[in-house]
Amino acid sequence: MKEISDIKRAILDANPLSRDILLKALVALSYAHWEGYVKFSAQKYFEFISLRKHTYEKLDPQFYINSFLMRLGAMQQNKPGIHDRSNLVREILESRSGRFSYVHPTLINTGSNLKFDIFKDICLICGVDSNKFIDKENFMDVILLKRRNSIAHGDVSVVGVDEMDSLADETIGLMRSFKNELENRIYSKEYLCV
Repeated sequence: MKEISDIKRAILDANPLSRDILLKALVALSYAHWEGYVKFSAQKYFEFISLRKHTYEKLDPQFYINSFLMRLGAMQQNKPGIHDRSNLVREILESRSGRFSYVHPTLINTGSNLKFDIFKDICLICGVDSNKFIDKENFMDVILLKRRNSIAHGDVSVVGVDEMDSLADETIGLMRSFKNELENRIYSKEYLCV
């Protein structure tokens, strides 16, 4: 977050030519921080819970569901036979007493294009209500992602100095809100089965 503040300061001190370049850099940097922060925070959330060594029976059912999502995806692509599918169903029915130890790293996948639909999936995996972020969908998809993509692909994209504060504040606000949701789940023990 300090880098975002630093680049804002540099924009204000820059000459007009450098200012345009730095404004584009602010968009790219804000997006990169947002995407990286979501992934990092979700991974740390699951690491914290795995250290508690709870069985799936004691955790929110989403943890158990998460443990099979990657295998279900692989099965869909590989089109396994009845024997393999039966074994998976048997494992699903019989392994609830197993201990939660990790979430497959690719399950928290931003796809290098963290649009709202992907963010909703990450929220689901973490047990966070994505509806709390619905009013930020346009900001995520248009202001951060679409502008970042335009800049990254060399399109002429103008970012105004008058947008600088709102861009930085909204990005930092989103990062804090997502972190707060995860922390609230930990402090209130919402990750446990009720």
